[in-house]
Amino acid sequence: YTESAIKSAVYLSDRYITGRFLPDKAIDLLDEAGAKARIGSMHQPQDMTEIEEQAEKLRVGKEEAINKQEYEKAAKLRDKEKTLREKLSQMKAEWESNKDENQVIVDEEEVAQIVAKQTGVPLTRLTEAETAKVLKMEEILKGAIIGQDDAISTVCRAIRRSRADIKDPARPIGAFLFLGPTGVGKTLLAKQLAIHMFGGDDALIQVDMSEYMEKFAISRMTGSPPGYVGHEEGGQLTEQVRRRPYCVVLFDEIEKAHPDVMNLLLQILEEGRLTDSFGRKVDFRNTIVIMTSNLGADLIRRSTEVGFVVQEGMLDFKAIQEKIEGSVKKTFKPEFVNRLD
Repeated sequence: YTESAIKSAVYLSDRYITGRFLPDKAIDLLDEAGAKARIGSMHQPQDMTEIEEQAEKLRVGKEEAINKQEYEKAAKLRDKEKTLREKLSQMKAEWESNKDENQVIVDEEEVAQIVAKQTGVPLTRLTEAETAKVLKMEEILKGAIIGQDDAISTVCRAIRRSRADIKDPARPIGAFLFLGPTGVGKTLLAKQLAIHMFGGDDALIQVDMSEYMEKFAISRMTGSPPGYVGHEEGGQLTEQVRRRPYCVVLFDEIEKAHPDVMNLLLQILEEGRLTDSFGRKVDFRNTIVIMTSNLGADLIRRSTEVGFVVQEGMLDFKAIQEKIEGSVKKTFKPEFVNRLD
């Protein structure tokens, strides 16, 4: 094992593999990477495989020539096949002798491949420098989503703070509340974050909060208690995050959820974890939590009628923002608002 492979095993296992502890998970990671490299070294080289295929084609051609009584052609093909077989035999002998002498090297790329397989995080996202990825993300998002530069900058600043270890490591990477009418890009920004931070839009877990308007619906998130129907299936939210801990979690139309469901979200935002119906602690520290709401949408649509217009005919966004922030504070508890980035 190279020194970089050992360091990568510690860093990547701590960063991406949840539910287990160091040094156990780092040692298991190195063990699996070493086994994979050893098995890979037992396969013969590609050039030997190609020569085997060529020799087999010549053998088939030779038999066809014999069946057609083209003996001169068959003799030429036989000689070519014999030459290739001799060359292949020599290459195999050299490969067998070198295989026992040469040590198998396990580098950081092998370790990253194992982590990618276990967590679903694409390999390129692991080997690329995290700082470079985060720095480029703001520019990429602004190119994909038009007219939301301020929101994108705010989100990217919060993510950069998280990556710099300035904020509480027990909390999610970021927690955001997107407000505005339909069609302004709230869900699109969440999808683009999933693509550029976590490698694909399949890393987006979307929860429609209009389905959680009743108190009993909370069990659907974490799973039914023992003895109830559906207990074996686990929670709709906790099970998805447990299987894909590195993702974007989108809570759509958050204002429609029951207050008890909001208390569940407070636990995610503060402690970075949830306990499911099996007693397992599901880790949300590697997620970006996004909540959307239509609060203030009517105010924006009516803004030209209630006097929020400046001389050039543009909207006075600062006045609208203050009104919407007041609406948010009336709708949600202070402890919820204070946990947002």
